[in-house]
Amino acid sequence: MAARVGIVGIGHTRFGNSSEYDLADVMAYAATDALQDAGYLAQRKEIDQVFVANMASGMFCHQSAVASALISRMDMEPVPAELIENGPASGASAVKIGYMAIASGMADVVLVVGGEIMRKVNGWSATDIVATMLDTDTEYNMGLTLPGFGGMFTRLYMEKYGLTERDLALVAVKSHDNGARNKYAHVQATCTIEAIADGPEADVVNNYIAEPLRMYSTCPVSDGAAALLLVNMDSPRAKQFAKKPVRIAGVASATDTHCVHNRKDPLQLNAVRIAGEKAYKMAGLGPKDISFAELHDAFVILELAISEELGFFERGKSFLAVRKGETRIDGRFPINTSGGLKSKGHPVGATGVSQVVELVRQLRGEAEEGRQVKDPKYGMSVNFGGFGNNVAAVICAKD
Repeated sequence: MAARVGIVGIGHTRFGNSSEYDLADVMAYAATDALQDAGYLAQRKEIDQVFVANMASGMFCHQSAVASALISRMDMEPVPAELIENGPASGASAVKIGYMAIASGMADVVLVVGGEIMRKVNGWSATDIVATMLDTDTEYNMGLTLPGFGGMFTRLYMEKYGLTERDLALVAVKSHDNGARNKYAHVQATCTIEAIADGPEADVVNNYIAEPLRMYSTCPVSDGAAALLLVNMDSPRAKQFAKKPVRIAGVASATDTHCVHNRKDPLQLNAVRIAGEKAYKMAGLGPKDISFAELHDAFVILELAISEELGFFERGKSFLAVRKGETRIDGRFPINTSGGLKSKGHPVGATGVSQVVELVRQLRGEAEEGRQVKDPKYGMSVNFGGFGNNVAAVICAKD
């Protein structure tokens, strides 16, 4: 029987502009925060393994070998460390591999750190770097970008289900309300539906990025890092930590065609659905058991589509739940309590780790006032790579 794996430490930097700093320093800040949270900083050389999630530090900030750099920055030699790269899903993939290392018996204590410095380059360059994950001949060389795919996906969804631009704005308003209360969020400011959809100046305030996606339908370009300390809950070492473990009940990933045009139905995010089903099966749970979710909303349409693939809402009906306020903090099923990528930010290598940090904060009851879910038992996150070609899901439980 595989070991139970729990999270005993969480760490996070504020997302935003950290371009004046070195990436290893930013990741070391989050890692130190997680070790202090667990009461394990002095014992850091006793950690069995470090996994570092990062997508493209060589292109964003001309820095590679970030795993070994982090070890030296934290004076942790000779602890083994490896880099995990899986596009924007790098963070949750590192969590999955950390889980596997413990469940396999190769490790009892694992540190997972995700980080990215994206703002050393300008916004156009950052968009281009992220677009290099697309198929070279049929997508990237044709000028496609991730916002471009987001716009096309949104248009298809609108035409099939009746979604409006105002519905997208309602998702943004909800996410900014949450992010404004999150001390780690990049954008700690609310917005109103009047300002970005209903008012006379809405078209100016909320201009198009990739029609029909507008500025308030997309996430900011962010820097930052997040960290988790994992432990074998069945090991005597589990008693060494200051915090009670939050158990990883399910973790899974799946892939879809690398080229989006090869999919039978581009509105079906098969990798999301399959990763979710596998995580549910591992946890012995279903959609109705989940208390809240952190979903990868680099474009707000993805919050809606992912929530449907996971079975939280019927296909084509999630935006109706948003209209009713069901996904707000005080609603029937809160989504993106952290503010999501939309407000909290999206340092690509850090995002999946940050999502799990939020699951732990909520399950511990440590979220800020006005942002705490009432009596949560299970939280679920989905980290979305490419345009759904590589996806990882995590379910955490308050035992």
